[in-house]
Amino acid sequence: MSPATAAELADWLDTVIVDPAVRALRPDYRALVIRVDGLVPGPSDEASEKLLAAAEERAGAWLAHAKPEEHPHLAAWREAFKAFGAKPQKTRPSAEALIRRAPDGLPRVDRLTDVYNAVSVAHAVPLGGEDLDHYSGPPRLVRADGDEPFETGGGVEHPVPGEVVWRDDAGVTCRRWNWRQCVRTRLTHETTRAFFVLDALGPMDDAALRAAGDELTEALLAGSPAAAAASRLIAG
Repeated sequence: MSPATAAELADWLDTVIVDPAVRALRPDYRALVIRVDGLVPGPSDEASEKLLAAAEERAGAWLAHAKPEEHPHLAAWREAFKAFGAKPQKTRPSAEALIRRAPDGLPRVDRLTDVYNAVSVAHAVPLGGEDLDHYSGPPRLVRADGDEPFETGGGVEHPVPGEVVWRDDAGVTCRRWNWRQCVRTRLTHETTRAFFVLDALGPMDDAALRAAGDELTEALLAGSPAAAAASRLIAG
């Protein structure tokens, strides 16, 4: 497969949709979506370890003086989860769940996942990645009907009606906005084309959101010098 051009990457990002029903729930929601083609996948390495260690140190210093739920952006995400019926004490926003793990060590998964987890913790922003070779149709953020399939390691589940989910033509790719990813589209040691989502609410302004996206892109390109990337901010 020939590498995608910058224009093709941008055209694909234009297909990403945030449904009006989600905007009605949180008018302050913005998504920074990034596509990267030509990635070099593989196991965790020295570069990803360095990023994770720095994120652990940063989170640990902050947690020494405050609780995760006291962070303005994480607090806003807790309220967003409550708005569609999720209990954040049970199903935490992804960034909060990672930050809580930081003092005991963040997971080492693979070089691509490690990079986005490190950026998520360092910037307190929910962030996920999807393998585009296992994606079907355009990504869209919607409120679930409840009958959409969500593939887990143990089988197939279904979201609660009204739950905010990312989905494609084949089913739900991430439940509860940014809580848990399906096994079908997760990044692996074979991923070369990926789509990343950084989720922001009011306390995180566009400049801070773009800074997190820039850090993610720079880290990914540093490990994949021949890769091409494009981004799009979806707001309002």
